[in-house]
Amino acid sequence: MRKLKRIPQPIDTSKIYDHILSNNEVWPVVRMAKNRKEFMERVIDESFLKIKKLRPNLNTLIEELELTRYREKLRYKTDPWKVDPDDEVIFWNGVKSQLVDLENSERKEKAELADRILRDIVSRYVHEITGNFKPSHYQLARRIIKFGFARLLNAARVKKFGSLWRGDLTLQDKIQITGETEHLRKLAKIGTVVMVPTHFSNLDSILIGWVIHTLGLPPFIYGAGLNLFNMEIFAYFMNSLGAYKVDRRKKNMIYLETLRTYSSMALRDGCHSLFFPGGTRSRSGKIESRLKLGLLGTAIEAQRINYGKNESGRQNKIFIVPLVTNYNFVLEAPALIRSYLERKGQERYYAESDRYDKSSRILKFLVEFFTKGNNISVSIGRGLDLFGNFVNDEGVSIDAQGYRINTRDYFMFKGEITANIQREEEYTRMLSDVIVKEYHRINRVQSSHLVGFTAFKMIQEKHKTIDLYSVLRLPVDEIEIEYNEFKKAFSKMRDRIIDLFNEEKIDMATHMTEDIDKVIDLGISNVGMYHSRRPLLKNKQGNIITQDINNLYYYHNRMDGYGLEKYL
Repeated sequence: MRKLKRIPQPIDTSKIYDHILSNNEVWPVVRMAKNRKEFMERVIDESFLKIKKLRPNLNTLIEELELTRYREKLRYKTDPWKVDPDDEVIFWNGVKSQLVDLENSERKEKAELADRILRDIVSRYVHEITGNFKPSHYQLARRIIKFGFARLLNAARVKKFGSLWRGDLTLQDKIQITGETEHLRKLAKIGTVVMVPTHFSNLDSILIGWVIHTLGLPPFIYGAGLNLFNMEIFAYFMNSLGAYKVDRRKKNMIYLETLRTYSSMALRDGCHSLFFPGGTRSRSGKIESRLKLGLLGTAIEAQRINYGKNESGRQNKIFIVPLVTNYNFVLEAPALIRSYLERKGQERYYAESDRYDKSSRILKFLVEFFTKGNNISVSIGRGLDLFGNFVNDEGVSIDAQGYRINTRDYFMFKGEITANIQREEEYTRMLSDVIVKEYHRINRVQSSHLVGFTAFKMIQEKHKTIDLYSVLRLPVDEIEIEYNEFKKAFSKMRDRIIDLFNEEKIDMATHMTEDIDKVIDLGISNVGMYHSRRPLLKNKQGNIITQDINNLYYYHNRMDGYGLEKYL
């Protein structure tokens, strides 16, 4: 094994963090909730003006209104949800009638009517998007979730039901937080934090909500899929924990601009926020390499506007904090990788049915996840400003040469803070590139990740004359890797991981330095432990086999992007 130049960070699961703001009256999200109506009116007014600026010509505005009405009709007819408002048809039929009246109006009346239709649509969207956070509900929901998760975790370790209620196991034993915890707490005291986690599982929102609470941070607002509000009990918890509603069926410009304005204004008001910049869960199992720029762009807009209001720009600075979630298995993996392969492989990939693709029903999902002995870690990265520079504990930006810089200058033109769409889009791309690099740097390698990568690469190497999709169609009963051969290859992979760790280009769990056979056994027992067809296991001869090569490919992908295949 390679010599370690630094020691993998052990995780102190017993540490208790005090709340950085013990008085919830000063939480930004509480202030926003208390002024909910006023906040919504501000979002409506600003969204209206932005859309008018984007469609300054009356005819183009009318075309946008007609397109929005048409798309909304398609949505509620072809893809209705239980959570949709009861007056959906009535409202949009009313918009249609007004658009007909508009065609027969004089130009002045036409402009006034078009504005009224636009404001009505924006207002409807804002009322749908806006969360309903209540501090008393937040405290109750937090206690219920903490109690419920702890019971589920203890269920995995005890034999008798009665002992579930003794609380023998804490969440800290199961969910481990590593990385820049104190740095994050300091930034949350002096500015507005935007967490940008990777997204692998339906569990991510709840997991990161627990991390926020454990670190003693105020509540964060975050966008939750509108479909999650179908069930009243989950709608209650979503609202209580700071969620606002995002309807991914709505792709029209008016809705998207209203959603961006909501996010931007909440950040300007100091509300800590949570974005999943990958957009949706990673279908391939890879760490995100391309990020959605929309919500990141709202942070840059919010920073510019705040700098324009405040000369110093210190107390209203926005910080980006990357997070990476590390699971030994993902319950949805079979369905996710199938979706990915169908989209990428098209006719070259033939999907098989999997009875576990319905396992994401939320209650069953949570019970199964926590009762399968699956340890989780969350890696917290260093804070960034909105231009990809690292910041110190005082929130000061430091450039690549180590010099302090004032990010307010990025928005200056001829001595004034000015908006420039192209410039801000470029800033957003620069920021997304740095976030992706940080994901790979703080990724905490576990044995389950590396055994999956090594095994799949060895299978590919043995069949290097055929393409990926042909490999994925190989009969699993003909795939077997001799253990000593696997051990030799795995040892090379681990040595390369240690090199990257020494160079601070990746993180790794402490167990990765243990005896090689022990590390391999731990990885094989953990990877995909839930699935009925295991990605990896040992046969009676002690050799490595797979029961599902697609799942193995999914878990292999976690280590994609590090160039490890060159060392096989």
